[in-house]
Amino acid sequence: MIDLGRHIPPGSRILVAMSGGVDSSLTAALLQRAGFECVGVNMRTHTPEALERATRKFQTCCSPEDARDARAAADVARIPFYVLDLESEFEQAVIQPFIRDYASGRTPNPCVLCNNYLKLGVLLQKATAWGCDYVATGHYVRVVENSETGRMELQRAADRAKDQSYYLFGLRQEQLRKLLCPLGNLTKSQVRELARELGLPVYAKPDSQEICFVPGGDYREFLRRRNVEAAFRPGLIVRRDGSVVGQHRGIANYTIGQRRGLGIAFSEPLYVLELDPVRNVVIVGTAEEAFQNELVCRELNWVAIPEPQEPISVQAQIRYRSRPAAALVEPPVEGRCRVRFSQRQRAITPGQAVVFYREDVVLGGGWIEAAGQAPQETASCSQSEEVRS
Repeated sequence: MIDLGRHIPPGSRILVAMSGGVDSSLTAALLQRAGFECVGVNMRTHTPEALERATRKFQTCCSPEDARDARAAADVARIPFYVLDLESEFEQAVIQPFIRDYASGRTPNPCVLCNNYLKLGVLLQKATAWGCDYVATGHYVRVVENSETGRMELQRAADRAKDQSYYLFGLRQEQLRKLLCPLGNLTKSQVRELARELGLPVYAKPDSQEICFVPGGDYREFLRRRNVEAAFRPGLIVRRDGSVVGQHRGIANYTIGQRRGLGIAFSEPLYVLELDPVRNVVIVGTAEEAFQNELVCRELNWVAIPEPQEPISVQAQIRYRSRPAAALVEPPVEGRCRVRFSQRQRAITPGQAVVFYREDVVLGGGWIEAAGQAPQETASCSQSEEVRS
């Protein structure tokens, strides 16, 4: 029996996003065995470049091989299967922002955009047009209806090492009501074992690790092929006081918090603190300077609670693999809000998402616009202070 977080009427028609991996393949098989009418769809989001140079070890999702694996899994599950061409939509919603971010000194997070605008944006529109009631994915996250508030909630997965709730913070209530994630209460080892028992040919297939449209993970080469010349103009490496300590090879070659590869001889290790595309400089500083206690975020989306009208205490996560930290989120002003941490955080990175949690529940989140240093006495907050909803 699978747990879908709420009652789903028997016989519901479900569009299953099938990437060709074990997670989405098992999702389709479990839903079909539970008696739902399933339709498998593989999204062709881009034409793989230099695919002949990518071995299976380094291949990403969304390749022609993955589409074949998805079709094979759909055949085992005995469900119809289609390939949906979304290359144009993917270019506009994911690749172009990726390019703009690097050219602007930000570090993008394309997986969040893909989930918001493709997997649960365009795909949900297609599902409705095809008479499907829900969209199902292989994400490790729990989508649960809160009986008290009537809102849909995103909750962390049982397998914390695989939890993907960070990537889904941008989904709106109407999208969450249509989203099914049957793997939220399973561990990865349980998923592989179930897939093996059901005879799915991808049960041992390695997980994809790289950016799907950047084979081998070399985003710099991808940007060069796209002629993003501004991101590779040489310039100066400077300290906060303006003193020059070296030369850089283009801001796209650097990330916030980076220490290695700077080519600087200095009395102590220096780290990238900021990328300034207007002046074309890389700003560096000491390990102490790499820590900040506040950030400003934009394009906020509130999931489990309405937009707050007063400060709330949260656990804020500033990147996918970072540890959540106690913070105070101020009410949004003109589409932006300030987040103040009780303890300083290392390498707060513009372009990444910051996601707010209360225990396992995603309250909301936004995109990091800037990091800064507030007076320490105003940056503190209590970890035990109750979130107001």
